[in-house]
Amino acid sequence: MTFQNTREFAQELDSQDKLHHYRNEFLFPQVNGRKVIYFTGNSLGLQPKRTKAYVDEVMDDWAKLAVEGHFYAEKPWWDYHERFAAPLSKLVGALPSEVTVMNTLTVNLHLLMVSFYRPTEKKYKILCESKAFPSDQYMFQSQVRFHGLDPEDTIVELHRREGEHNIRLEDVLAKIEEIGDELALVLIGGVNYYTGQVFDIKTITEAGHKVGAYVGWDLAHAAGNIKLELHDWDVDFAAWCSYKYMNSGPGNASGCFIHEDHHDNYELNRFAGWWGHNKERRFLMEPKFSPEAGANGWQISNLPVLTLAPYLASVEMFAEIGMDALIEKRDKITSYLEFILKEIDKEVSSTFEIITPENPAERASQLSVFLHGEGRSLFDYLMKNGVITDWREPNVIRLAPVPLYCSFEDMYEFGQILKEGIQSHK
Repeated sequence: MTFQNTREFAQELDSQDKLHHYRNEFLFPQVNGRKVIYFTGNSLGLQPKRTKAYVDEVMDDWAKLAVEGHFYAEKPWWDYHERFAAPLSKLVGALPSEVTVMNTLTVNLHLLMVSFYRPTEKKYKILCESKAFPSDQYMFQSQVRFHGLDPEDTIVELHRREGEHNIRLEDVLAKIEEIGDELALVLIGGVNYYTGQVFDIKTITEAGHKVGAYVGWDLAHAAGNIKLELHDWDVDFAAWCSYKYMNSGPGNASGCFIHEDHHDNYELNRFAGWWGHNKERRFLMEPKFSPEAGANGWQISNLPVLTLAPYLASVEMFAEIGMDALIEKRDKITSYLEFILKEIDKEVSSTFEIITPENPAERASQLSVFLHGEGRSLFDYLMKNGVITDWREPNVIRLAPVPLYCSFEDMYEFGQILKEGIQSHK
């Protein structure tokens, strides 16, 4: 398609957009009396209007039923989490038995490392990306020290080539082969939070398995954003947060995937708790732990239903739409945003450098942009004029045109505000 940098063209794209009406299902902050242009769904998604009804339902059941709500609520709290199995499994390409919801992201990755990081004298190294999100880095370091190992010797980082912004697939595969029999675990972010690079999960997982390593994925920026086939790709485990692209609310519950190949492997360590015990025998209060079948057997504590309610509202919306439709719009609106940035670049003295891969297969709903010649004052101008974006030092803005609620006219309007902001500072 040949794009045009005009409001009329953007409005025409919106009129053709099959998902455009979902924009009305979200609540937008307002600046200067107008809805904001919201580019930070990669940090915290907007609130769906339907969410309040799901939370109110739990609150009403609690008020009317108290403890009896566990069994007699409209959606009984006892098995509330089981409602996620069907829609969430479709979203990440899993069997229903392979997914569960519990805790928060880094907590779940720690718990999964209990099972899948099993260092021996000869096989103990972890492969991860350099400049991973800091929480992952802290997790690796603490896990390694817990096992009495030295992080400097144990954690191997994948680095970008000099002068490049993204990690090449061939370098990942070469590093896996180089570490070889010493590699115990590969654990990488499916989408890099800083650059927006999408990794080839299938190919990397295959390579890790060839040298006998477990392979897991932090899907914080991938779930609800990219096409996932975790079961068919033979991923050992994965976890993701739900408050970014999945719009479940600040700091909300995490999803987990554990491949069915590991469900009956009782040699895997796991930290056990009452809620992971066999559901049919849970109230017998038995002294010996007998795990629930599937991924639910990794649960520990009674689940916080009030936090699950917004997440359920979200996954049911995703089930209505389907990832294929979301990805179709995602690719189109991201390409239009890229076009707008390049057009504005021609009209101003500053230079924009998009560090997210150009190849659509290696990016999703994010463009990270170096604003050469600009500083924090431009970011402040954007925010004051209703463009909610994300600033990373030294001068990078991350733009996430989330297909559920961003419009093509938003992209055009952003370009105009960006141009005005640069020109007003010169």
